[in-house]
Amino acid sequence: MSTITRDQSDARLSRVVTHNGVVYLAGLTADDVRASMKSQTEQILKKIDALLKVAGTDKSRLLSTLIYVTDMRLKAQMDEAWLAWVDPNNKPARACVETRLGAPEILVEIMVVAAQP
Repeated sequence: MSTITRDQSDARLSRVVTHNGVVYLAGLTADDVRASMKSQTEQILKKIDALLKVAGTDKSRLLSTLIYVTDMRLKAQMDEAWLAWVDPNNKPARACVETRLGAPEILVEIMVVAAQP
């Protein structure tokens, strides 16, 4: 039986789940939700870096990303932050969809899946 590891858990979820060398991160949002789409994205990407480190991996090992935005008209701001952050030699499969999120001030939420070394 393979082990499933769950880190940074609370009553609702685990922020990091690892199974068979694959790391799954919960959907992440910014702490400062009064910020712009670009700034919220940058905050989330820093969180992703930190959580991937907890799991013993990094952004160069991303497999897939799902990005939720509340307004496609602001997607260029998110993409600007994303392109400055993503490893240009190891881009993951990616989807970006427009939707309503948990609170009106949250403009972007990101989930990723990564491989461990």
